[in-house]
Amino acid sequence: MALNLDVIGKLRCDADLHYVYTGKQKPRGRKRKYDGKVDLTDISRMTLVGEIEPKLYLYTVIVWSLSLKRKVRLAYLLDTRKPSRIGRILLFSTDINIDAKDILCFYKSRFQIEFIFRDAKQFTGLADCQARDLTKLDFHFNACLLALNLPKFQAWQSHQSSHPEPPFVFSMAAYKRLALNRHLLERFISLLDLEPTVIKSHPNFHKLCSYGVIAA
Repeated sequence: MALNLDVIGKLRCDADLHYVYTGKQKPRGRKRKYDGKVDLTDISRMTLVGEIEPKLYLYTVIVWSLSLKRKVRLAYLLDTRKPSRIGRILLFSTDINIDAKDILCFYKSRFQIEFIFRDAKQFTGLADCQARDLTKLDFHFNACLLALNLPKFQAWQSHQSSHPEPPFVFSMAAYKRLALNRHLLERFISLLDLEPTVIKSHPNFHKLCSYGVIAA
């Protein structure tokens, strides 16, 4: 919040929340802040946003979080697909003006973001920098993420040209193996004075390049 950013996350199913008091305040004394504890089994005071999927409902309300010590926008997911086991998921945002559907969309995208950091740590050295200067760290992080995004963009272009319909599957480990195989074949061609055009035009050249690549 000090960086002028808002947080979107998930609360425990037993989070201590209170409704915000919006009624008339007394002219004297301490202002009333709460209007009762939130009963997560009672949705009568929440606003129905819509049915996300059959029997999966999204509600929203602005509440006060005791642990965060601030107002939050609550996106309350009620799963009634199994009547014997009602599911409740509490998503929140420190931006109380955001739409509940946007909270759900942003929270779902966090898994894709985690894939980016995982691949950057494993394959492009995101966590290997020993610099302490903020400018150098900023350059290092951007270089690592760029090294990850370029092959991903190239793979996406290749997928679009051959398979325009989704799904698009990308593996940095497979791409790294593909680049290594292609580099080794080019080294063999160069050191053995072979004819590159004949070899690269052979139908089995791409099979050799993809040797050991993880199947999607």
